[in-house]
Amino acid sequence: MKHWISGGLTAMVLCGGTAFAEEAADAWAPETFTLDNGMDVVVLPDHRAPVVTHMIWYKVGAVDEDPGKSGIAHLFEHVMFKETDDLEDGEFDSTIARVGGQHNAFTSWDYTAYYQRVAKQHLGKMMELEAERMTDLIIDEDPEGSFITERDVVKEERRQRVDNNPGVILREQVLAEFWKDHPYEITVIGRMDEVEALTPQDGIDFYKKYYSPENTILVVAGDVTGDEVRALAEEHYGKIEPSGLVDGTRKWADVPALTETKELTHSDPKVRQPVWYRYYNGTSQLRDRDFSLALDVGLDVLGGGNTSLLYVALVEEQKVAVNAGTFAWTGLHDDGPAVIYATPSPGVSMEELETAVMAEISSLLETGFSDEDVERVRNSMAASAIYARDNQQNMAQLFGSWMAIGGSIEDLMSYEDDIRAITTEQALSAVRKVFAADNHYIEAHLLPEEGEF
Repeated sequence: MKHWISGGLTAMVLCGGTAFAEEAADAWAPETFTLDNGMDVVVLPDHRAPVVTHMIWYKVGAVDEDPGKSGIAHLFEHVMFKETDDLEDGEFDSTIARVGGQHNAFTSWDYTAYYQRVAKQHLGKMMELEAERMTDLIIDEDPEGSFITERDVVKEERRQRVDNNPGVILREQVLAEFWKDHPYEITVIGRMDEVEALTPQDGIDFYKKYYSPENTILVVAGDVTGDEVRALAEEHYGKIEPSGLVDGTRKWADVPALTETKELTHSDPKVRQPVWYRYYNGTSQLRDRDFSLALDVGLDVLGGGNTSLLYVALVEEQKVAVNAGTFAWTGLHDDGPAVIYATPSPGVSMEELETAVMAEISSLLETGFSDEDVERVRNSMAASAIYARDNQQNMAQLFGSWMAIGGSIEDLMSYEDDIRAITTEQALSAVRKVFAADNHYIEAHLLPEEGEF
């Protein structure tokens, strides 16, 4: 049920006691305020059904882990569902199930979040449960206790989701090179030996430092008003004293440009279809919003789906690939990679595929994009952002993740207008900059065992 994710969305800065209705559409009026103990609150009213999504975002993720303690942010997500002073093991889950609710949690490099979706009359109970585990989680040395048993669960999760998945193994190797010496270097789930060495005292120290209201963002979306949420939040969360251990410092850092080109190959008998990748230095919306939006548009024109220029050329016309595309990790706090990938058609070697892909990329970037293609992508991306408002859980996640990495609410609210303002020249320039011929990159090959391809 609980899971870790490898990316995020984007970020914003809260403005205390502010409503954004005047800048937004009529049905889109987020409200924000801050409790006296430092907990930030966002309310996203949606009165179409008597349902609410309640999310707690902790501004801590894998990026904040101490050396040798990788995986503790994700492990802690597991432990949070266990015993507290007032909740027996399993009681958190059973209480939500009893009222017909849904819940889950996830961990990224940049944040950790927990959420419940319930009928609106149960919102107060959800706050009561989250407040309880924010303050009274039980972590001890008991071999049958929550920390040690969940540590074993995480180790098994790593075996199943990383060590037993050739594609994930290769991606882990590539990202370790891409983000070498950066806090994103290690996969969120952590290194096996370091997870195994985590102690209950590590958990206690982590909990005391980061699970405190001043390090937390509450997001409530659904059939509520700002006044209703404020009253409940003050009742359940407002009485929690801040730990005073969080200084707001994160371990985010600049991502240096690649200084050499590398090639990584991973072969495994479980691989049925080889895949070719190139990872280039990209950007993030928080680090460079204008460049990031232009890059997102340009990459979608170039390789975003079955109507993209790259897909049509390589798959439909040249028939050298069964799939091809481009994408970028622009939702992290720090810069992520921009990626080109392709899967060869039967009988096409990786070398032939690479030559065809890069020749097509070079040709397309020299020829340029048509205004019609860029306009189609801009409109599609803007429409997707509007459609996302139709799902209160998506919106709660979007706002929470934006806020957790520290962006601006104004940027979030103006996204549709900003993406529609990207010009053909800006989109093309961004892609040309990232995929310039003299740029270094990491090339990765996912292959069946030798002799099978």
